[in-house]
Amino acid sequence: MSAAGRVNAHTHLYSGLVPFGMPEPQAVPENFVQILQRVWWKLDRALDADSLRASARWYVAEARRLGTVGLIDHHESPNLIEGSLDILADACQEAGMPAVLCYGATERNGGREEARRGLAECRRFIECNTRSLVRGVIGLHASFTVSDETLREAADLCRELQTVMHVHVAEDLADVADALRRGWPGPLERLAELGALPPGSIIAHGVHLDASQVRRCEQMGCWLVQNPRSNRGNRVGYPAALRESQHVALGSDGYPSDMQAEHLALLEDAPGHGDSIDAASQRAAASYALLAERFGGSVPSLGTGTGMDREALRSEAIAQAARLWERMANF
Repeated sequence: MSAAGRVNAHTHLYSGLVPFGMPEPQAVPENFVQILQRVWWKLDRALDADSLRASARWYVAEARRLGTVGLIDHHESPNLIEGSLDILADACQEAGMPAVLCYGATERNGGREEARRGLAECRRFIECNTRSLVRGVIGLHASFTVSDETLREAADLCRELQTVMHVHVAEDLADVADALRRGWPGPLERLAELGALPPGSIIAHGVHLDASQVRRCEQMGCWLVQNPRSNRGNRVGYPAALRESQHVALGSDGYPSDMQAEHLALLEDAPGHGDSIDAASQRAAASYALLAERFGGSVPSLGTGTGMDREALRSEAIAQAARLWERMANF
């Protein structure tokens, strides 16, 4: 895999403190939704400005060390919505890391008002950001955590601001089951019919999309992002149907941004699921093409960076991680 291909097309900078001793959940999760409820949703609710800043700065510094030349992030911090994207953007700009950011609007904690605030944060950032290395798009957490009303509002915002959506789709069968309960054939159809997937949108995971659905993504001009290590770790399955699209990129979904390791995990898993090694090998290069598209055709060169004192960042991360684990215990 060439250095030019080492773009992480879907990640979560808020996970940067995880290597510094995140405690195990009190009860072992038995399924994907429980993993979210007992781990990641507790973590994102506990984030404050200082812990998010430390997490983002460490994650980006490590991404650079591991050879990553660009990031596409999907963010949530329900108790720190307003201004959260500026914290992430500053971390990327200071480190010289090209990045595309969004806030993943959701109703899972505070209902429709929470979702409106998430979309407003996306709007504010897109309209106000002047950083040369950072771009913003609209984000939704996943369709199973939002109403049709929120999906329509997100679609309207994409059209108004002439930008794209970044959203988790069919990562687990729970997302599919939710769409069926709401009267839709699946989460992809729900998002598409409500106008929330304009051309160029970024669909993370797609594990439980079938071949016809993936072909529909291709026809709509949407990108899919495979996350092999995360899908393996969460035991949600392998997205074999992604071979039906020519626009499949590679992400880490919050795992450290070691895209060589991600690529190797993909090559290990692909043959056992009928996936072509040749097709899978193109996904790293597709990640670079995806990021270039968001920057108007070419990815900015990795900058020199001013906030790259690794030992200082590590000390900050360790201190903030200890605070974060204490806060997590209260959520």
